[in-house]
Amino acid sequence: MVGCGSPPSASRPSGSQLQTVKVGIMPIPDCVTVPLANMRGYFEDEGLQVEIETVQGGGVALPKLKSGALSFSIMNYTAAVLAESQQPGTLRIVADAYQSAPNTFKLMVAKNSPIKGLADLRGKHIAVVTLRSVGTLTTEAALKISGLTADDVRISELPLPDMIPALQTGKIDVAWMTEPFITAYQQLGGQTLYDVMQGQTENWPIAGWATTTDYAKNHPRQVVAFQRAILKAQADAQNRQVITDTLPTYTKIGPETAATITLGTFPMNLHPDRIQRVADVMLEHQYITGELDVSRFLMPPPATVGHSPAPPPPPATPSTPAATPSKVPTP
Repeated sequence: MVGCGSPPSASRPSGSQLQTVKVGIMPIPDCVTVPLANMRGYFEDEGLQVEIETVQGGGVALPKLKSGALSFSIMNYTAAVLAESQQPGTLRIVADAYQSAPNTFKLMVAKNSPIKGLADLRGKHIAVVTLRSVGTLTTEAALKISGLTADDVRISELPLPDMIPALQTGKIDVAWMTEPFITAYQQLGGQTLYDVMQGQTENWPIAGWATTTDYAKNHPRQVVAFQRAILKAQADAQNRQVITDTLPTYTKIGPETAATITLGTFPMNLHPDRIQRVADVMLEHQYITGELDVSRFLMPPPATVGHSPAPPPPPATPSTPAATPSKVPTP
């Protein structure tokens, strides 16, 4: 593999055998840094051989992490907070993955849908990727604006690739979508009902890379190696062209679509103040029964990664998104 000019990490002894780790990802932009790190040789530089497995979501990945079937996985922060509240000390987030921007997560309806606003959702069927997750939480935050709650609608699980056909046939009324499905459905005439990443959920922390506490305790070198490789890729992901080039390699997103879809940002830190917002809103919507300090399951990555990001990335700060999202052309 090509290491992109980065020297081998000191964490890998000369001539040592690569350690295999299994990583769960979803075929969506949120997970771009794992395929990117793999292609650019960052995992290999850190002494890791990565086997990638596709998962439906964080809730589905959690049992695989606990069983050892996965070493690391994408994990939305809602699922992480739920896991910590139900089984304290089980999970660790070792690196940030993705943060929302305008137009990156939406409630979508069919072209001729009678649903024109949030107030029209009473009694309607809404599909999300997984229940009790970022999809349901941000949907409930949107419902609250019109005085509705989850009890006023029907919410069920549906894989992202199945949402457009379900909307087209009337099987569901509304779908909680992310890219590239938003753009794909807009091209078919689908309409935006509501951008769920605004107001209370603006610049929302979406997901990080998780492992179990037991794995982190028993495999500390692999965890640090994974963190270092991910941070190199997160730095590269500040360059939109890098993401555009990588997306077609692990998703069904073609090059033209990859160049136009709206993207969120790829944070370079695990600042608890930012991620604490998730737990606080979950408490408000009774996902958890008491206050929860997210810092207790965050495992900050190394301070430096010994790597300069591919030019030309904009500067990133802990308090602001690391990249300006690209806009989706109006269909």
